[in-house]
Amino acid sequence: MIDNNRLARLIQVFEAPLCYIIKKLINPSDPYSFVPIVSLSGKPNPNTKLSQTKTQTPKLQKNLLMDKEKPNNINSATCQQVPNLLSSFVDTFVDFSVSGGLFLPNYQNAPHSTAPASDRNYENALKTRYPTPPSRLVAIGDLHGDLEKSKEALRLANLINDSGDWTGGSTTVVQVGDVLDRGGDEIKILYFLERLRRQAARAGGEVISMNGNHEIMNVCRDFRCVSKSGLEEFRVWAEWYRVGQVMKTLCEGLENPKNIFEGIPKSLYRVNYDGDEAFVEGIRARIAALRPSGPISARFLSKNVTVLVVGDSVFVHGGLKPEHVYYGLEKINEDVRDWINGLGENYTLKHFARKKDAVVWMRDFSDDSKKKCDCSALELLLNTIPGARRMIMGHTIQKNGINGVCENRAIRIDVGMSKGCGNGLPEVLEISENLGLRILTSNPQYQNKYKAYLDSERKEGLGLLIPEQGPKQVEVKA
Repeated sequence: MIDNNRLARLIQVFEAPLCYIIKKLINPSDPYSFVPIVSLSGKPNPNTKLSQTKTQTPKLQKNLLMDKEKPNNINSATCQQVPNLLSSFVDTFVDFSVSGGLFLPNYQNAPHSTAPASDRNYENALKTRYPTPPSRLVAIGDLHGDLEKSKEALRLANLINDSGDWTGGSTTVVQVGDVLDRGGDEIKILYFLERLRRQAARAGGEVISMNGNHEIMNVCRDFRCVSKSGLEEFRVWAEWYRVGQVMKTLCEGLENPKNIFEGIPKSLYRVNYDGDEAFVEGIRARIAALRPSGPISARFLSKNVTVLVVGDSVFVHGGLKPEHVYYGLEKINEDVRDWINGLGENYTLKHFARKKDAVVWMRDFSDDSKKKCDCSALELLLNTIPGARRMIMGHTIQKNGINGVCENRAIRIDVGMSKGCGNGLPEVLEISENLGLRILTSNPQYQNKYKAYLDSERKEGLGLLIPEQGPKQVEVKA
């Protein structure tokens, strides 16, 4: 844990370079702004010699040298000019610290942002339908807190390079939910997908994230599937978030940040933590981050869609029923977003998001036993969505990998790839104009080959290279 003394030392070390950056942003052409004369706390920088200040112009001396009677004047004058810029810088610093070293500027708070429009506007978009199918569409199943397996899945489709940067060009990627739970890289995956989303948009591509049942569970404080490493990741996140809050209080131009732990008791009733205080702090941090309007839920999960139509493919984590379609796919997405943003529960939450047959919970079409899939009901469902040809789902682990039933009108893509949930071999589904449906797999049995879908008269569903009885994966009800 970062105690107050360590926090104070961290801020003291960080003050000078932060002040320097702010000065450079205020006046990039100023030849004297390369040395911070005063730290953000209003104290002289001990690394700055008096001779350095004497060479500056009288105007700069007046603006930068500390008034002994008003030690906070420098801080106030500087920060009043750039409060949003400072806030954005601090947010980026915290993001860098908790994301595993990803640089993600917060353009929303930065004044006069020169960022690409795609970077600034994607966060506000909640699009349900993409009528024109992309030339290449890649669907990825449940990730469950495993960053390395997530990257491996993306590399299968040549979407990222070894450095994790986007190489997918104009490809559209859909991740069908369940980033949370069972692993220790949940926050890192959320940040990683956000960076990919920005990079893809600049290249003409798109990365779309969806909500699964585990996203809904966590917003509801249902932590039954959380791993110990996942709690630790959130505990560390909360410490860095607190560092950022304290840094912002140094500037008079910013409002005092809200205490993210407000309303969360320090001791949790019925939590058996065996004397492990870090365990309790991890749970408290998780509640703070993921509850409605929490910093993580609002930033990431509220931007996810819950139902999606891309061309002739319908995406949903669990499945759909006609009553879901009649209520309105756009309305479901809006209701879930509003609830995550703290606007209260609504019809969707009560009827379509938390029940057994909810869009993120039902398994009617994702059960890997073909006998349990009602193809006539699926056809009826798809006929209620104009142009829909197939439904693509995650949620239920497929023992033998990605497969399709009902003449590939139901495609199940959850292969249980996370080490915390089956440790299966990554596979992704590719749909392209030229090659149709293909399964890209990391299974060494099919090295340098694709699982190719066959004509329906030869074999339904599973591809040519999939054995009738493949190696079984650990079955986990995800």
